[in-house]
Amino acid sequence: MLMGPIPGAFWPFCCQAAVTQDIKHLAELVGSDGYDDLQSFAVLQRDNILPDDEPSHLVRAADMMCAAPMAMAQFKEANDSQVCCDIVIIYGDLPKNKENVIYLSNHQCTVDWIIADMLAIRQNALGHVRYVLKDGLKWLPLYGWYFSQHGGVYVKRSAKFNEKEMREKLRAQMKAETPMYLVIFPEGTRYNPEIPKVIADSQSFAEKEGLAVLKHVLTPRVKATHVAIDTMKDYLDAVYDVTVAYEGTVDHKGQRKLAPSMTEFLSKECPRVHIFIDRIELKDIPEEQMYMRRWLHERFEIKDKLLIEFYDAKDSKRRNKFPGKSVHSKLSLKKSLPSLLFLGGLTASMLLTESGRKLYVKTWIYGTLFGCLWVSIKP
Repeated sequence: MLMGPIPGAFWPFCCQAAVTQDIKHLAELVGSDGYDDLQSFAVLQRDNILPDDEPSHLVRAADMMCAAPMAMAQFKEANDSQVCCDIVIIYGDLPKNKENVIYLSNHQCTVDWIIADMLAIRQNALGHVRYVLKDGLKWLPLYGWYFSQHGGVYVKRSAKFNEKEMREKLRAQMKAETPMYLVIFPEGTRYNPEIPKVIADSQSFAEKEGLAVLKHVLTPRVKATHVAIDTMKDYLDAVYDVTVAYEGTVDHKGQRKLAPSMTEFLSKECPRVHIFIDRIELKDIPEEQMYMRRWLHERFEIKDKLLIEFYDAKDSKRRNKFPGKSVHSKLSLKKSLPSLLFLGGLTASMLLTESGRKLYVKTWIYGTLFGCLWVSIKP
């Protein structure tokens, strides 16, 4: 994984590559693995650094400013929509207006993080996206701290899950009247067809617990979802149940392949993403954890059926799409280009001067040390 100042230092190349559509050139500069890590860092970098108790109007202002590093992926999407084809196909009902929501999705690759932003920007809520994250991510240089300060919640699995800590973090966000677009991947890890043991273990656990065995998703974990909904039930407008599928992820034998990496998503021409959204009212979700666990598994059964239809439908004409009405959702360049230009100008102004480069390196070094100390005391 790329560390230190390298990811940010490559942002001018990112901007140039996006504008000229020469994305593959950037992959050649840093290598495919490094580029994938770079893009993962870009997702992290969009989160702001305001303390939890900042007034809500400052939080909202920072949200808008700190959405800029998402510009490359959003610009890529908008540009593809204009010059070649629609890459985002939406099913179901995505409200036009921003809401306070919990976003529950299947998880298969790093691009899933971008999908949440793709939906949020269509509701003018891009800077409101916050994540429930694996605890180990808090040690990422600088970005682990950024996530924490932006309302991200770090959680450990199983018996080490700290319910009290998560509730306190969410209550602090509500007290500050922070807009909430909280992304949770209940599976806890990615569905990776190249690691069949994880899939088999998940299926064995479901069978042991008397739950339906799932084929294209993993058995969901309920703890984080239950704590989030229970803590914010009077603050939320709805829960978004989101199912994501990527075209071109089935081999010639009909077997699932890896979902696209960030490199593949940004460099290949028009990768289509299918997104099924079901907006669920809070009153329709059981409050007790035992019943919510059953409800969540039933939601993942629905996801599994949608994905079986997408990947395995006997009629080839029904494959590579979800059932029902769809919208080829185009993103206007006006929503992405200004942020791209802002980010490129800001980065260039720092890296093109000697004093700026020194400040940049010092920020990484001392910021990383401070951030690691901070999250070890207050995650």
